[in-house]
Amino acid sequence: MSSLINGFDGDGTVTVNRVVLRPEFTVDDLEMRVAEMCENVKTYHSDTGFIGGFVVLNTGQISNEGSTVGQAVASPLKDREALIVTFWKSLEEHEQSHRSATFQPLFRHVLELCENGNEEIAYRMLWSGHAYTPEEAIEARAAKERYLKVA
Repeated sequence: MSSLINGFDGDGTVTVNRVVLRPEFTVDDLEMRVAEMCENVKTYHSDTGFIGGFVVLNTGQISNEGSTVGQAVASPLKDREALIVTFWKSLEEHEQSHRSATFQPLFRHVLELCENGNEEIAYRMLWSGHAYTPEEAIEARAAKERYLKVA
């Protein structure tokens, strides 16, 4: 498995929070509050289990090539739904970070934005990777062709 997040191995925990913004809040509100919370995690938990993370915002676009549920052209959650994805050495270290006095007020501040409450799911990484360089892609395709002819 290639490392998408440097320092994260397959034994770690990936957590995902889904935030659906209440109508009275904006993406700017979300960005500010999540940035404050993430900065806190980096500052106080980089040496106690936190490895990295990212936050993504629903663009409204739907891949009709990758979707099997209807052929929608736009998501109704455009600019209202975000995923906060974090990588940890263990779930126990993640849980400890959430109990910290510096984190809790920032976490509650983010939750005020949420129409959907909050459920943070923990996952185990099955695969991660990055694209080949152009040269690696050429070699990978050539290797596939060589092995297909043998099989």
